[in-house]
Amino acid sequence: MKFNYLFQRYLNCSDESEVFQYFQDTLTNSITLWNYFVNWQKVLEKFRAIEIHLNTLNYLIGKEDIENEFRLLLQQSPQIIKVIPILIACRTTNFQILTDYNNNNFQYKTFNFKNKINNNKILSSTEIDDIVEFTRNTGILELFKNKTLKSIPDYVLGIEVGLDTNGRKNRGGTTMETIVESLITRLCQENNFVFIAQATSEKIKKQWKIDVKVEKSSPRFDFAVKKNNNLYLIKANFYGGGGSKLNATAREYKTLFDFISSQGHKFIWVTDGLGWKRTLRPLEETFRHIDYTLNLNMIVSGLLEELITQNL
Repeated sequence: MKFNYLFQRYLNCSDESEVFQYFQDTLTNSITLWNYFVNWQKVLEKFRAIEIHLNTLNYLIGKEDIENEFRLLLQQSPQIIKVIPILIACRTTNFQILTDYNNNNFQYKTFNFKNKINNNKILSSTEIDDIVEFTRNTGILELFKNKTLKSIPDYVLGIEVGLDTNGRKNRGGTTMETIVESLITRLCQENNFVFIAQATSEKIKKQWKIDVKVEKSSPRFDFAVKKNNNLYLIKANFYGGGGSKLNATAREYKTLFDFISSQGHKFIWVTDGLGWKRTLRPLEETFRHIDYTLNLNMIVSGLLEELITQNL
């Protein structure tokens, strides 16, 4: 950490150790926004694309002779096979099923639902048999027959919501960037700085005619801020949980700082989250090694704005 008078003014800290203690004490517990839970736009787009086929399948609810009824439906409306994978919460359309593993003899059968229907082509009896076999053995037809499901569209909408939760990790990762970008946007507007989000060396070269060499492990920066002839390269991340990854992360930013500094550019690491509470030693080593490691509270205090304004 490059200690200077600004830490006394903004954080009331008199030395580097006090700054690191301030950093620890002001780590943010959560940055969860409302859109973290479900991306409804994405969910509803996927649902509406298949809603007609799902309503067609509703015909099967409660049918006693479910397999024959399904065969008839496949003959009349072959396009419905497109939605069969989502009924078992799968995005893939190609399945290789192990059908026999006795006597050291593994036997497989392939079921492919992709590109099977073209121009409303009629399904062959063999294709229909395979589809019925798949839906029977995965338990789908039993759900329809026993009225366990009252509405197939409602059921699939629930599946889409469930599958969308897999994206929460990515949404959590981008939330930190979203928050930092809003703060950087404001300070740049108020101070007549310019910045680039998702800044690659190509973007920086094209827009500002500044050369930035990058390592393969760090192809882009979350933000690049230009003030006069000074270039500030910023990486932002949030860690709610601990783990061995944070040790590697801390080491990575020491190396990145050295690499960027050797080119005459300035590097700032913005990181936050209580996950760092479990990995303080490698964090402190990096904190003391690079010029500036800030958390969200330190940015909000005005410290980042002042560091750039003063060309520090």
